[in-house]
Amino acid sequence: MAVERTLSIIKPDAVEKQHIGAILALVERAGLSIKAMRMLHLTRPMAEGFYAVHKERPFFGELVEFMTRGPVVVSVLEGQDAIAKYRELMGATNPANAAEGTIRKLYAKDVGENAVHGSDGPDTAATEIRYFFPGYEV
Repeated sequence: MAVERTLSIIKPDAVEKQHIGAILALVERAGLSIKAMRMLHLTRPMAEGFYAVHKERPFFGELVEFMTRGPVVVSVLEGQDAIAKYRELMGATNPANAAEGTIRKLYAKDVGENAVHGSDGPDTAATEIRYFFPGYEV
């Protein structure tokens, strides 16, 4: 087991419904430490840049609209196997398929408004952390 860092985004739907504290409590109960955190309202260029990997997918425009409709909370989480641990805590992308007690089962509406994002691997995590925390020592 390795100590890792991963990026978490609490998306606009969960922020709007005031689930920030509950989600962060689940993160800490799972044994993950919050090493950096900020709230921001993504601009269209920021959202398009972050999700550029999905640019050719049919849902890209809808995703950008969703992610720019209100504030998000981005954080760097750290812990043993943090990437896998946080992805398990998030639950399946479709909340209907998510395990009981996961963030998406508890707080997501559907596949499009699924409450949270988490990095899917070490390289992605490093890139995503640099995207939201450039120039900061995290």
